[in-house]
Amino acid sequence: MNARRSLAELRRDWTTLGETDPLWAVCVDPARKSGGWNLDEFLATGRAEIAGAISELDRLGLCARRDSALDFGCGVGRLTSALSGHFAAVTGVDISPPMLEHARRILADAAGCRVVLGDGPDLAGFGDDSFDLVYSSLVLQHMAPELADAYLAEFVRVARPGGAIVLVVPEAHLRTPRGLVYAYAPHSVIAWLQRTVFGYPAPMRMSELPARRVSRVVEPRGARLVASRPHPIPGSHWRMARHFISVTRPARQ
Repeated sequence: MNARRSLAELRRDWTTLGETDPLWAVCVDPARKSGGWNLDEFLATGRAEIAGAISELDRLGLCARRDSALDFGCGVGRLTSALSGHFAAVTGVDISPPMLEHARRILADAAGCRVVLGDGPDLAGFGDDSFDLVYSSLVLQHMAPELADAYLAEFVRVARPGGAIVLVVPEAHLRTPRGLVYAYAPHSVIAWLQRTVFGYPAPMRMSELPARRVSRVVEPRGARLVASRPHPIPGSHWRMARHFISVTRPARQ
């Protein structure tokens, strides 16, 4: 599948999810389906996630400068809002216009935050060395692997030397019945099950992004995977990890 076809499918599915059940689509929990999330509780999950990430960046000695951050796959702004407590300016980018409509309402009073539509298979709207931190949580696994790798390469380009990239992604499937289906069934079968059995408004592709693949993409471009930490999510059928990447390349002229 080429990148633009993959992107078109992604845009279609996440537009549907953004129109029908946006908070649940960001934080999938069977008990919160059909508008079951309380907004304050939903945003509190983002603050907790970012607080943990910032603490780990501090422990690793990464991302000392904290002027600007990119929230890739920002959805309704759950993490964009949380990042604004640590960075002077935060930009959220997402492929789904209805998700961004929700984000603009949620972030209306959040100083230093903006959200923009990402409508191409790259981050061409952002220059080299634009952000101290690129953060992406539970986004890249929904893409075909070649598209996810292309975005990961773009993260290295738009991050400043001395900055960091943090990814929350599935590293491997768990040996639960659903985990095995996600690991071995074709995407068409998974999409059918998600829609007809589990009641998803649109399917969510699931792919692994283990540490070795991350390293293979970022190292030739001037970045280094420093640490991978477990990031358990209750009810998940995947072993989740948070990858911490240091941008070591020189600044581009």
